[in-house]
Amino acid sequence: MTRARRTLAAAVTLTVAATTLTGCFEESSPHEAVRDFLVGWQSEDYDLAAGRTDGDQTTVRKALADAKQELDAASFRFRITGINVQGDQSKADFEAEVDLGENNPLWQYEGVLPLHLVNGAWKVHWSPSVLHPQLKEGQRFAVDTEPKPRQPVLDRAGDPLQTDQVLYVAGVHPATLGDRAEEVVAQLSEVTGYAQDRLLSRVRSSPPDKFVGLVTFGRARYLSMRAKLDAIDGIEVDPQPQPVNPDAPRQIVGSVSALTPETEQKLGGPQRAGDSVGRNGLQQAYQDYLTGSTQTKVIILDLKSGRQVALLKEWRGRQNVPVKTTIDRAAQAAAERAVAATPTSALVAVQADTGQILAVGTKGMNQERDALAGKFPAGTAFSIVAADALLRRGVSPKQRLACPQERTVGGARFVQTGQVVGTTTSATFQANFARGCVTALASLARRVTADDLSRSARAYGLGQPWKLPLRSFSGTLPPLAGDADRAKAIAGQTVQVSPLGLALVAAAVSSGTWRPPVLVTEPSAPDPAADPVPAVQPSPVPVDPEVRTALTAMMRAGAAGTPAQAGKGRVYGVTAAAGNGQSWFVGWQGDVAVAVLAKNYNPAAVAGSFFAGLNSAP
Repeated sequence: MTRARRTLAAAVTLTVAATTLTGCFEESSPHEAVRDFLVGWQSEDYDLAAGRTDGDQTTVRKALADAKQELDAASFRFRITGINVQGDQSKADFEAEVDLGENNPLWQYEGVLPLHLVNGAWKVHWSPSVLHPQLKEGQRFAVDTEPKPRQPVLDRAGDPLQTDQVLYVAGVHPATLGDRAEEVVAQLSEVTGYAQDRLLSRVRSSPPDKFVGLVTFGRARYLSMRAKLDAIDGIEVDPQPQPVNPDAPRQIVGSVSALTPETEQKLGGPQRAGDSVGRNGLQQAYQDYLTGSTQTKVIILDLKSGRQVALLKEWRGRQNVPVKTTIDRAAQAAAERAVAATPTSALVAVQADTGQILAVGTKGMNQERDALAGKFPAGTAFSIVAADALLRRGVSPKQRLACPQERTVGGARFVQTGQVVGTTTSATFQANFARGCVTALASLARRVTADDLSRSARAYGLGQPWKLPLRSFSGTLPPLAGDADRAKAIAGQTVQVSPLGLALVAAAVSSGTWRPPVLVTEPSAPDPAADPVPAVQPSPVPVDPEVRTALTAMMRAGAAGTPAQAGKGRVYGVTAAAGNGQSWFVGWQGDVAVAVLAKNYNPAAVAGSFFAGLNSAP
């Protein structure tokens, strides 16, 4: 809950409390004095509260106002738990609830109000202990915080996927400001746009000898504002290296920025000045894990020495932890090199027997929006899934099929572009599959039902509700009402997929089991409140062994003679047209499955470059 929302809640509570107290208490008892004092303190009507004490009115008003600033409190709420009257003396017990903001837990404590009769009227006997039983003359509240440095995003080997970058934290040592704190904070607020009252509360709530970070800058913004900051007497700048400069895959890892007035207001807590904020990718998805929450202490300080004399409450905060991914540096480097020569492409590589994402490389495309979550026509790459349904229905890889330039199925027209495998029945289903003959594949629409195709699509993850901590797309298969619809689906014309989804299809044939994708292994969920309960993922789905054997041979034929088979080791796969100059390669080598989407470039060449780079990695 943000500071603003808690303050609103306090205001509502105050109305209820005031009404309840007014209706219940007698005028002739100390109840009215207790009610007015606590309601005045809670509502910041310090004149009302001070008027119900026997202390100097100016002193009481200042003490109550100072307590709010010294605690950097968003609100106070009170509940009277009992009143005891003995003659002209009385004692009221109350429970206090202080919202320290920054998403810290509420501070709750028990207090006592001593009262006595003064000229026939009940008055709260004033002393600092009215604010808290342990507070004495010559002392003040303070809040001591210890923000934790940001943790890194790691690759599968536990090495950081980013390097340190210096952030610049402007702040003060309150003890050196003396009575100039308000003046200095006003200047800093004017320069940076941060709310003056918030900055001042942080200064006045902190131990005087401790550096208080107030505003964080990235390098470019700091250099642009350096002269203005230097001109403010009392402002110090502390350069703080933080792991925020992303390595590849940069858009998956995500970028980080310094905390700004806008992001602080939006996020509420636990962020404070000196913290960094994930803007996208895993840095944003796991922000609360990477930053943890601030360790906070409510303490009492001696005014003369500035030393701590009492610890009233401590919250250790949620420990921040690194985020461990499945990214493999060697595979990522090979992916980056493979896509570099293309005008536009995306490559996703997964470990075939686990579904773990090893690399995401793009050129002219976004790694998250396009490679993981893109919605692209499957083209004849869907023939892998369609072949599963056809093989289950008894269609033999050796069956002869013609591959004419054009064919009409159920009223839908199909045109084969590029090489024609054979206009007679001389070519097999396997040969037509390997070369992506859309007219031959469409002709098989009557050999399967809509349920057959839908069942195979689900078995290979299309439309399944698998989840990643980043945006992703599992694919869609439209309703299939007749021959034309089935033919269009087999040809992949009405099927949408992502590169990640097709990489998982290749992994299923390679390993013999379809598995949902995995990008992060620790922590188990992006939301700390949900941990350790992991997101529900679909169960693995085994591929029929006989179907897998046939598909493996068909995909071996599909890769033979293509640039995908450029390096050492046998490659399996298919090259497929997807329209608009885009084409796919979907396949595997060893235990690494890939899907490549390229525009105006041979995707098999990208895959071949990737496999060659992976094989040559140390």
